[in-house]
Amino acid sequence: MSVTTGSTGVDGGLFREAMAGVCAPVSIVTTLHDGVAHGTTVSAFASLSADPPLVSVALDTGSRLPARVRLSGRLGINVLTREHAGLALAFAGKGDRQVRQLEWSLEDRLPRLPGAGWLACTVADLVRGGDHVVAFAQATSAVPRLAEPLTYHNRAFGTHLPQQVGREEKA
Repeated sequence: MSVTTGSTGVDGGLFREAMAGVCAPVSIVTTLHDGVAHGTTVSAFASLSADPPLVSVALDTGSRLPARVRLSGRLGINVLTREHAGLALAFAGKGDRQVRQLEWSLEDRLPRLPGAGWLACTVADLVRGGDHVVAFAQATSAVPRLAEPLTYHNRAFGTHLPQQVGREEKA
């Protein structure tokens, strides 16, 4: 069943239900502002280009993080693995969180959380998109973490495991 509300598009509740079926990567975006580390959990993060190495990440306008990212011109993307579900939950919700109580390191002048994959980025542009600001950023350094990724699907954290697909034998 589909319901539209005139020229404004589909009903917000129905849209959220449809998007709950989309599996998304989970990361914590961090920045440093006045010497204090701040971060928020995001599931709207994607690789945009390999040459140059660009990513896009959507930040809630209800958070102060977009303004802090605009001021610093930099952001860190902590790509979470399955053991980071509690950390993702701690940084989820409206607003952004200070990273004070957590163990973190300063890498490329950005807050990095332990055990996560890592991208340090310079912001190329910030564009308003509805109730979010989309940051387009160029990766300046990367540290891969090849472990089971933390994902978000149907309003729950989980992971992705490769499916073994066999080839059918020809008769």
